[in-house]
Amino acid sequence: MTANRRIILAIALGLGIIAFGTAGYVLIEKDYTWFDGFYMTMITISTVGYGEIKPLSTSGKGFSILLIVVGFSSLTFIAHSLLESILEKISSTSSEIKKMQKKIEQLDHHYIICGFGRVGEAAAEHFKKAGVSYVIIEASDAQCEVLKERQEYYVEGDATHEDTLLKAGIKKASGLLAMLDTDPDNLFIVLSARELNPTLHIFSRSATPSASRKIIQAGADNVISPYKSAGRQVADDIMRATGKNGILGVSSVDTLILPPLWLEVDSLSRLAGKTIQQTAAEQQAVILGLRRKKHDLLMPDPQMKILLGDSLLIQKGVASSGPTSDGKNDSLRKIVIIDDNPVIRRLYNRLFQRAGFHPFCAEKSKEGLELILREKPTVAVIDYHLPGMSGIEICREIRKVREMDHVQLIIFTADEARETRLEALSAGANEVVVKSANASEIIDRVLHYLSKDA
Repeated sequence: MTANRRIILAIALGLGIIAFGTAGYVLIEKDYTWFDGFYMTMITISTVGYGEIKPLSTSGKGFSILLIVVGFSSLTFIAHSLLESILEKISSTSSEIKKMQKKIEQLDHHYIICGFGRVGEAAAEHFKKAGVSYVIIEASDAQCEVLKERQEYYVEGDATHEDTLLKAGIKKASGLLAMLDTDPDNLFIVLSARELNPTLHIFSRSATPSASRKIIQAGADNVISPYKSAGRQVADDIMRATGKNGILGVSSVDTLILPPLWLEVDSLSRLAGKTIQQTAAEQQAVILGLRRKKHDLLMPDPQMKILLGDSLLIQKGVASSGPTSDGKNDSLRKIVIIDDNPVIRRLYNRLFQRAGFHPFCAEKSKEGLELILREKPTVAVIDYHLPGMSGIEICREIRKVREMDHVQLIIFTADEARETRLEALSAGANEVVVKSANASEIIDRVLHYLSKDA
């Protein structure tokens, strides 16, 4: 018997005993009113010890004895049933949470939605229709009750905390949506998520352009504004309806990228034994990450060999850049980034991936110089101030090698002085870009420069 049925049965039994006692007193004691009968029943089964309203007959006393025995037994059963039902409900809720957590732990390549507001709910509906697995993180008790009724997989807690993200299975997730109402909360989610899973694809909500830049710098792959997106869609729809197609352009970066996907390396894929570089060429995609025995590696070495059982995070849909320096057609434009700041390297690594490049990063000047000479990239973005050899000196060394004439050298500097620009250009740099708070500016400048050069 379920807890709810036991509670209903206990209430019905209690009311039945009261009705039985009241009717018995009225029928046995002719001078008892219905209220007198009800009163005598209550003081009898509750054993409070009050005296009789009116003297009882022998039959009335016998009925009272029977009522005491039946009433006391019934009250004991009722109390036991109610207590058992309450405890069962508590343990059942705890058990349901544990069962759901076990199911979440078994998920793989799923999505995580942080925040079940209007945007989060719409995303969940879309995932459900697409038939993909997802987990919702929600802090509100009321919203968690809604999720429970909808039989959704959810984790109750603060999505800005690492332990909550771990409960949602972030280590094995494919993507995360940071959809909380405040930009600072979404920023913290992105920071934590990127650290816990470097290959995770992260989309975040943002209300202001300034916050969008910070969230991108924190590790998000894309930032959206629901209101801006809705306005753009409405404007696009009405212009399409009135025959004015194509007025709203899309940035070059947006048109280059498709969502990344996981590729399992099994006997059918025939990828085992090949290098990352060979696989990228065959798949015409960027290999963003490699997962081996539950260990994630972001941007694996191009010469690293793929093993059976590995998982590759690949990104297709990038534009072809034409022939490379060795005469072969590559689907990806190589770019070398030399900067001694690890945050800058990680940030531009992701941004150039999204822009259709295959980035190689170096921290030290000598390492970066060797990387350029070995990879022969389309573009090299070089920090002006580097330990040891400066960016200017690297440009001079590159220009001494005739095979490197095709490489576009871009100096990245915080120095706005005209003399610095002239020195870089005289050393062989093709362009000098001044650092700014807008992280995507360097991407736009590189794309613009390459399109102009082409």
